[in-house]
Amino acid sequence: MLIEKKSPYDLETTCQRLTEAVKANGFGVLHVHDIKNTLEGKGIPFDPACRVFEVCNPKRAKEVLTIQISLANALPCRIAVYERDGGIIVSMMSPASILNVLSDDQTLAEIATSVEASMVTMIDQAIA
Repeated sequence: MLIEKKSPYDLETTCQRLTEAVKANGFGVLHVHDIKNTLEGKGIPFDPACRVFEVCNPKRAKEVLTIQISLANALPCRIAVYERDGGIIVSMMSPASILNVLSDDQTLAEIATSVEASMVTMIDQAIA
């Protein structure tokens, strides 16, 4: 269910490359959560660096929500970039696996599989 890939770049470069790859694949970055800074801003020391990108393809989101509005709880998709063991990891939860747990609708399964393929492509482009 978790897809992880190691980046050859530092955190900032990986995040910039991911932002570019998201846009190049017809998605948008809705928001980037900087987990480390957010927690530390609340007085909670936290290591390592961790950023969570909320990404969305509006057309695909509308298709999903039109079929099953309760899946708004599973949107938008997320891609995390974090430090681990001295390196940078880019990871995501499999949309196909998540939707398979939440619905048995075949059309949704096809959309999730397509979105997942796009997201893996984005990650691959970011770390290439």
